[in-house]
Amino acid sequence: MTAPTLHTARLTLRPIVAADFPAYAALMGSSRAAGMGGPFDTFRAWGVFCHDVACWALYGHGGLMIERNDTGATIGQVGLNAGPLFPEPELGWLLYDGSEGQGFATEAAARLRDWAFETLPLGSLVSYTDPDNHASIAVARRLGALLDPEAPRQDPEDLVWRHPRMAA
Repeated sequence: MTAPTLHTARLTLRPIVAADFPAYAALMGSSRAAGMGGPFDTFRAWGVFCHDVACWALYGHGGLMIERNDTGATIGQVGLNAGPLFPEPELGWLLYDGSEGQGFATEAAARLRDWAFETLPLGSLVSYTDPDNHASIAVARRLGALLDPEAPRQDPEDLVWRHPRMAA
């Protein structure tokens, strides 16, 4: 499947292009990536970046970059992750410095979640958060996800938030 372009009132979620990598690598190389298994060197950041692109061909879903409609600035990424590293399909998000606290992650993740439930044969999605990542925990809660302590996880310390199909 080709990655779609999705819209909200304030955002455009668009396919990833190579020019997106420098900003992505900067975030993934910083301490802000600690809750995602980082910080990552450039080599490992490139692998994660390519995973988000490859998932579209392999699974029919993957990563999309988040752009502000008013400025055209790319402010982060939202994605549906799958494959051997994920026990079940994951809805994830990340924002670049300066874009937090404005509801962009919730808006983007809700739009991709709704697209996924409308388009893909999924019963639910999960989001994995580091227990200390209070901002991502707040996004999961705003999305209507519920903590699922019994869910399998890649990292035993992660919290797993389940997005039931009915949330869309």
